[in-house]
Amino acid sequence: MEITKNPSAIHNLDNNANDDGASYKTFFAFIGSAIILGVLAGFIIAFFQKGTKNNNSSNSSNTVTAAKTAGIADKKTFKDSAEGILREGGIDGEGTYHLERPGGESQNVYLTSTTVDLSPYVGKKVKVWGQTYAGDKAGWLMDVGWVEMQ
Repeated sequence: MEITKNPSAIHNLDNNANDDGASYKTFFAFIGSAIILGVLAGFIIAFFQKGTKNNNSSNSSNTVTAAKTAGIADKKTFKDSAEGILREGGIDGEGTYHLERPGGESQNVYLTSTTVDLSPYVGKKVKVWGQTYAGDKAGWLMDVGWVEMQ
């Protein structure tokens, strides 16, 4: 039996012979295209969302508008109430706000709140409902659960 060589059955295994960096060029072209398309998509999305944002140009100051009422309307839990003008600041570390009432500083009600944000009501006449706690320095210390603007 004689073995003959078939020239078509022999292949060159050297893959880099005809490549000349074509795969690198394709890779970087793909990455560059993806970056350009991503940036372009970002600009398009930002352009269309600009019109849908809630830009309140009539209210140029960043003040928070206070609702007429806020908190938890639970008169059983929050049975104590007081009325006055809400001011910032407690007394000797007790309370973060206080109600200014007629009769001077001895009539102030010092307030904290675990349920309602009182900051929008500063400077406004309000009625608050809450639970009274013993204070070391404050004559009246209340945890506010419900606030109503007067």
